[in-house]
Amino acid sequence: MLTPQGLKGKQYRITGNSYPRLGRPPRKSRRVLALIGSLLALALIALGGVQLVDIFTGMGRQATAQACASPAASGKPLAAPEPGSSPAAGSGAPAAPGGAAAPAPGATSTAIPQPQAVTVNVYNATDKSGLAARTADELKKRGFTVGAVGNAPSALDKKVPGTAQVISGPGGLGAAVLVGSQVAGATTTADTRADATVDLVIGDAWSAMLDPTAAAAALAAATKPSPSASGPGSC
Repeated sequence: MLTPQGLKGKQYRITGNSYPRLGRPPRKSRRVLALIGSLLALALIALGGVQLVDIFTGMGRQATAQACASPAASGKPLAAPEPGSSPAAGSGAPAAPGGAAAPAPGATSTAIPQPQAVTVNVYNATDKSGLAARTADELKKRGFTVGAVGNAPSALDKKVPGTAQVISGPGGLGAAVLVGSQVAGATTTADTRADATVDLVIGDAWSAMLDPTAAAAALAAATKPSPSASGPGSC
């Protein structure tokens, strides 16, 4: 062994009590595994919280569905009674033409009757002659009972810009829907009459009545229930 110049004959020794550690350095893989384990634990905790929320909110939705299914609100569309049906026994309702029951005076009726149970007054509010008579004949062919036929009263004469205006009282609301479905674009209004008659007032835009197939489709669309809201708490 070579000894540095000027240090011949001297000996050296290590002093102190600190020695270099000879163990293996910590592995990075352990840190990675620990980090992955922590992430998995956090994910499981979050998943459990979501399931609890679903459980409680699902109970609320079930209660809402049960309330919506109550028989008090059936949601059935208006439907015409079967031909030949008679009023309930003891009801005291007078019979209308065609054997159907007529609503009591002043009562509100939104049920769609059969054409035979509807009395229609046809008025012409235009300067074209013969429209009221031809329309009355077509209504008779479709089973309606025709009442008065002639020119519109002065309050409506030349004042109906659309195809037609259908007028009824509270007891003829359903009948007005039925009559209005026979004419494309007809508007429906109500007055205070006590009976269930319906006035069909022909307007300036009148061309012809819908054919029976199109009229049936228009009636189905008019009596179709409105779609319900899908928001929380609604039926």
